[in-house]
Amino acid sequence: MKKTLRTFPFIVFLFSFQFLFHELSFAQMPNPALVGYWHNWNDAGAPYIHLNAIDPRYNVIEISFAVPITGTDYNMQFTPDQVSQATLISQIQTLQSQGKKILISMGGATSSISLDNLNEKNIFVNSMLNIINTYGFDGIDIDFEGGSITTTGGTISNPTDAKILNLIDAIKQIMQSYHTSHNKKLLLTMAPETAFVQGGQSSYGSIWGAYLPVIHALRDSLDILQVQLYNSGSMYGIDGNIYTQGTADFIIAMTDAVIHGFNTSGGMFVGLPASKVAIGLPSCSSAAGGGYTDTAIVKDAIDYLRGTGIKPGSYTLSIAGGYPTLRGMMTWSINWDAVSTCNGTYSFATNYQRIFSTNTCSTCPTPTNLFANNITASSASLTWSTNTCAVAYQIIYRKTGTTTWTSKNINTNTGLKTITALLSSTSYQWKARSKCSLNPVVWSPWSTLKTFTTPAMKTESEPIISEIKIYPNPVSQQLFLEMPVYEEIKFLEILNSLGEKERNVSYTPMSHGALLNVEQLAPGFYFISVATLSGNIFRQKFIKD
Repeated sequence: MKKTLRTFPFIVFLFSFQFLFHELSFAQMPNPALVGYWHNWNDAGAPYIHLNAIDPRYNVIEISFAVPITGTDYNMQFTPDQVSQATLISQIQTLQSQGKKILISMGGATSSISLDNLNEKNIFVNSMLNIINTYGFDGIDIDFEGGSITTTGGTISNPTDAKILNLIDAIKQIMQSYHTSHNKKLLLTMAPETAFVQGGQSSYGSIWGAYLPVIHALRDSLDILQVQLYNSGSMYGIDGNIYTQGTADFIIAMTDAVIHGFNTSGGMFVGLPASKVAIGLPSCSSAAGGGYTDTAIVKDAIDYLRGTGIKPGSYTLSIAGGYPTLRGMMTWSINWDAVSTCNGTYSFATNYQRIFSTNTCSTCPTPTNLFANNITASSASLTWSTNTCAVAYQIIYRKTGTTTWTSKNINTNTGLKTITALLSSTSYQWKARSKCSLNPVVWSPWSTLKTFTTPAMKTESEPIISEIKIYPNPVSQQLFLEMPVYEEIKFLEILNSLGEKERNVSYTPMSHGALLNVEQLAPGFYFISVATLSGNIFRQKFIKD
């Protein structure tokens, strides 16, 4: 092999160039990136959201989580919690067709992963490749917490702990195998807590600085480092001062450290390019134990980091002009961001748009990326990319071949509208425009016409209607849904009297049914709509006192 390499240097160069070309061509992480973790479960505080119904501004979605099979800490599994495997795969493909990147996150706060020997490493590699290939994920995210990554010796550039060495080698094997099979790069992100990264400045050992050898060894493959700037308390900055979470100074100091680099007793950590760094924050005060930061403070901090704003606190960046190529923002989590009580629905996504938008809005932009999702026999969710100039949107739709339009006005910048009362087995056309707060206020041109077709209406048999019950009705706080033992919920939603989906209703799956919290609904008439895994559909009106 060595002789061949020396004899044909041009071939080696050509192969290297082609490999690099493929890496660059197929591994395009969105820039800027809005990264959101998505719960694969229903949470009372942050209800389950169907993957293809999340806010369209999220362009990197981290599915949470792949975890070890019970009895191991290395044999990985992933099982959809609320939908079938086929449904989730279809939803992933829908988002990928819109240019989103879907990654599987490994670990989380409650799952320990440790690759202590060669056999465990090999099982980890094979089980993760099976998950990646089954669902068609674009990449992987390392979210090892607790004691999953610890160091007892060695240095950043020369670690000696078996589980760190095995993890590094496992990720390289997974990425190489994926590249060989798919002829493209597997995307890689990491979301360590601050103790595992910046904490290495104060001590190097145990969890302190334990991620640094992993980051260092995989820096060429790493697409985004998104340190969790929450659940952290206080940390040293590279200026020797201590900064507290939840402040602009903390965001700036922690970010400056991973880009500039810093020294530890385990050696020097060489900083990462700003283009590989995203700001990781909770989207809601309820989403983390501490570290939630007001959106205005977040904007001030990131504007200063990117060189577009003044210094908001006492910390001074180590480089004048900041880091204009900062990659973006990450949040735990999309589900929490969708909760209306968390500073408004999708406030984190809106703040990201406010910070990273390059639209100067000399004219009112026409909405783009129009898609119809969650299409049923009688409804469809229409989505489009929003812009910072828009104060409202208007969509109009009609049956294909007719001239009569139905108009819907949307007075919030959400990029989502669910249309109901549609006819089954019918083709519809729709388009959108934005209303912008220029001087004077103007409407953009209409978007190009889009088409979708509703499927045939399923026959709702009397047994399923009679055997599914809701009570009490009228209801004031909690609504019980009772189902027969052979039925399982596939999809559930609450619609108001105008046919609009209510987002401030959470439900908890129970044995043979569900418990819905409708306390936040205003008094009036509503409809509950339930689709079951067997293909039955159930709808009923109820009254909220």
